[in-house]
Amino acid sequence: MKQIKTCFTLKGILIALVLLGLVASAQAAPKTFTCVSAGKLEKEISSAAKLTELSCFFKKYDNVKSLFIKVAVKNVSSKDQRFRVNIFFENGKAVGGLLPRKTKKGLVKPGATASFTYPVKGMSSKPAGILLKISTMGP
Repeated sequence: MKQIKTCFTLKGILIALVLLGLVASAQAAPKTFTCVSAGKLEKEISSAAKLTELSCFFKKYDNVKSLFIKVAVKNVSSKDQRFRVNIFFENGKAVGGLLPRKTKKGLVKPGATASFTYPVKGMSSKPAGILLKISTMGP
């Protein structure tokens, strides 16, 4: 009797795992696009940083269609760095933060790249213009 219960339990677990796999694969990755044309992007980037990626996509955030901006920054200096990223939009909204977000694993090493995806809650249309500021933290 114990063997039959174990068999049904294993089958149940297997079916659950298969269903979870199907649900996970059904959720497609969001379609990325160029945030703004080159003429509408104003950049103020530190000499220690190089912008390697700036892409946008739409996704729900707190059940609201929102813009997400992925920013990747490469450390081109000879020292470990932490970067401050600020993104300002023509409509008055702004997002930003630090790269790396936490320093427990250390700073961005020379030649390494750090990235983060910033949500802009409630911004459901493509931005008309962006001012991107990337500066280094510290002396």
